[in-house]
Amino acid sequence: MFNSYNVKFSHSKALTSPYPGSHVERSQVPEDKVGWLIEWKDYNPVEYTAMSVLAGPSWADPQINDKGFSPKFNERDGEVERKSLNGVYVVENGRPRNPVGRTGLTGRGLLGRWGPNHAADPVVTRWKRDGSGNKIAHPVTGKNILQFVAIKRRDCGEWAIPGGMVDPGEKISTTLKREFGEEALNSLQKSPEEKAELEKQLHKLFSQEHFVVYRGYVDDPRNTDNAWMETEAVNYHDETGETMDNLPLEAGDDAGVVKWIDISEKLKLYASHSYFIKLVTEKRGAHWSEDAGPECHE
Repeated sequence: MFNSYNVKFSHSKALTSPYPGSHVERSQVPEDKVGWLIEWKDYNPVEYTAMSVLAGPSWADPQINDKGFSPKFNERDGEVERKSLNGVYVVENGRPRNPVGRTGLTGRGLLGRWGPNHAADPVVTRWKRDGSGNKIAHPVTGKNILQFVAIKRRDCGEWAIPGGMVDPGEKISTTLKREFGEEALNSLQKSPEEKAELEKQLHKLFSQEHFVVYRGYVDDPRNTDNAWMETEAVNYHDETGETMDNLPLEAGDDAGVVKWIDISEKLKLYASHSYFIKLVTEKRGAHWSEDAGPECHE
């Protein structure tokens, strides 16, 4: 596995305005003032939590000062995992503090949980092949071209890995399989017979050799000073392509379109997904960039 625990994500997407799904502008945070260790007495972030979160759906925490709400931060809190993949985070005035730094926004924005919001991202790959079934190499680098299953997100129109949030008490492996089924195969709309067949093929794919690409904090446009995204991205590689031939792609609930996409550095993907995809190409020895320079690690 890549030593991704030590990847230092700086904030870029987590500083963008307006905040997703709103007209809320973050307070501007200069690059040299992102880290909490830098003293900044005049820091005056905007407070924002979306109405969809305040409405109290099952996936969201109450407000911090609500009676009867006493979250156990930095530990497993009943069914809710409040531990961060990046280690212990600071809790200040009852609120968790973003471990990477300031974002110009307090509250939870669109995120349900105070502190870490855990997601899982299944990176399903295969080799690009010609009509005769031979692997296709890139004309410049001579490296074989890898493809991955991408969805076009309905909320922002960006291409992404078909991942999603870990349900309370759910194992990561279950989330990865469930989200891929829902987002890329539209499993929720299938008949019981179709579902059973789908489950069989999914089990075959997800029990193949796989590796954890990344675990930890994600630079995400939804992050705030008190709530942030973390993920575990896992690569499931269909070496022969035969398993995925039996799994017809069909866009699910959060996806507008789903398709196999050729992997290269030209891809512009949602959140930190390009970084995860790049790590997969390095692991698989696949084509990434036409520049023959040294491999760089973010």
